[in-house]
Amino acid sequence: MALYSAFGLVRRKRARALPAAEAIAGLRAGKGFAFTVLPYGNGRSYGDTCLNDAGALIDMRPMNRIIAFDAGSGLLTAQTGLMLSDLIAQVAPHGWFPAVVPGTQFVTLGGAIANDVHGKNHHRRGTFGCHVLSLTLLRSDGTTRRCSLEENADLFRATIGGMGLTGLILEATIRLMKVGSADVDERVRGFRGLGEYFDLAEEADTENEYAVAWIDQLAHGAQAGRGFLLTANHAAANHVGGPPFRPAGKRRLAVPLRPPVSLINRWSLALFNRAFAWQKGRAEGLRRSSYESYFFPLDAVRHWNRLYGPRGLLQHQSVVPFEAARSVVPAMLEEARRAGQASFLTVLKRFGEVPSPGLMSFPRPGYTLTLDFSNAGAATGALLERLDRMTVEAGGAVNPYKDARMGAELFDASFARWREVEALRDPAFLSDFWRRTAMHLPEARVGGRHAAE
Repeated sequence: MALYSAFGLVRRKRARALPAAEAIAGLRAGKGFAFTVLPYGNGRSYGDTCLNDAGALIDMRPMNRIIAFDAGSGLLTAQTGLMLSDLIAQVAPHGWFPAVVPGTQFVTLGGAIANDVHGKNHHRRGTFGCHVLSLTLLRSDGTTRRCSLEENADLFRATIGGMGLTGLILEATIRLMKVGSADVDERVRGFRGLGEYFDLAEEADTENEYAVAWIDQLAHGAQAGRGFLLTANHAAANHVGGPPFRPAGKRRLAVPLRPPVSLINRWSLALFNRAFAWQKGRAEGLRRSSYESYFFPLDAVRHWNRLYGPRGLLQHQSVVPFEAARSVVPAMLEEARRAGQASFLTVLKRFGEVPSPGLMSFPRPGYTLTLDFSNAGAATGALLERLDRMTVEAGGAVNPYKDARMGAELFDASFARWREVEALRDPAFLSDFWRRTAMHLPEARVGGRHAAE
């Protein structure tokens, strides 16, 4: 049994995993397994949506071939174990880029679809699922379904954002975005408080492809809510004699092992925040940035999640409606400060109105706040429960693929359409997340072999 984990490293266990080829053969035979299964991409979900301790994982990473790429139309078909970093390396030299990228390029195509990931341009492009044209889904009854908005549309909508529960996505066709360069022209603008940020945010979205804000979560008093708004647009085609496309370089820095205690605390974060603010303050204005540094800054350090020590990290990402954000977001930051919890990465973004085809997509119109905390046990859990309540009371939702501990009621309040996914879930597919949330709600499927597993 190999060691598989989610990115939060809250728990690391040896898990049973089937090679992709063996699992595909077994599924095609239609005989099922004596246990539940779940596709595993690259384990970048923070919680347990990618884990299945009571069953087995299907390691999809060997299934990473690009089947077809049309450099004229920007259509790409690939197996779903393909890493986003490898996809970019293949298509960017031809003037194409994924229309939506999350905060790391080390996710698989299947993981991006199953979680319906979002990026810094939701206000213009929506989620990753908005750019999936079709997918091929293998079910445990041995059938292979081609799914799109025109064919098997119900399964298509359930699979996008369905967290791998509707079957095994063998391949997918996506539409890429035409760009002059993979790199971006980035503008850095400081703001002195959240009120100033909210005044800037809508205009920033209107004028730019990408927008995201970094918040100094430790700042208090007159400086509370200070930060930087980072906007960007893809640069024009490289000028004559300019540098060609640079594929993702080797990450030279790495955290070799997990320290015995968390290195992320109020003191280390205070130093980091000062250094970050100094660096961004020097960079205010317009500059050319590499796509790696703007979209994937943390990818520069391998295993950076190990810095959180033996208990790992817990991330809380919420979205609250526009009308509630100006009061709720500052209150959430203040709640974390009062609890003495320091967030390493505090990010605020504005979601737009572009709907996802997925039934369980997390983004919806409003503002999304992301907080990373060292797992300090009960104290951190209590803080996260308070943040959960504030989110739901404001009419918002908590992101499942960033979560490691939400309860069934919170899940139900955040995702009203989960029952439609459950109705289409393949009975042989189950995850630890679904087991502790949906399966504890009365409307969940009952009587099936794996219902209570």
